[in-house]
Amino acid sequence: MAQNSSGRRRPNIMITRTPGTGKTMTSSALAEVTQLRHINVGDLVKEKKLHDGWDDTLDCYVINEDLVCDDLEDMMEQGGNIVDHHGCDFFPERWFDKVVVLQTDNTVLYDRLSRRGYTGQKLSNNIECEIFQILLEEAKESYPEDIVASLRSDSVEDIGKNVEILSNWISSWSPVS
Repeated sequence: MAQNSSGRRRPNIMITRTPGTGKTMTSSALAEVTQLRHINVGDLVKEKKLHDGWDDTLDCYVINEDLVCDDLEDMMEQGGNIVDHHGCDFFPERWFDKVVVLQTDNTVLYDRLSRRGYTGQKLSNNIECEIFQILLEEAKESYPEDIVASLRSDSVEDIGKNVEILSNWISSWSPVS
């Protein structure tokens, strides 16, 4: 059985990778199956204004990482969260029991992002990030290697398999008494 040393009764999971890899879909489906709380950091930043303004070049908010971490601290200490965000290196290591990095074929990802209206620098930055596996490297550098997992996310079938894998992991997880 997977164990933790935090004293939480339920695990915290980070699901990360570039936009368009299925983070939100995977997180929502997993939350529904496991009754864990889904936290979409992008939505949280917008709703609670946890940003430092708008970046016109990248067409997104400039996230204030300190404000986000302050806002999430109590929920993360309680456990039972699935955090969905395209970055992971600014979150405290102690928060997560599993860090999942989704991987999507570049052709599939390009089509998904184009359909979302991504163009120019925003599109090329996200594709390059995926090609160079920048977020996978960030996860490996920021968290213990044994909690980082990479899962394929090219199709709805992949998302279903990933939800099943993660549900099984959650079922086997237990707090340290």
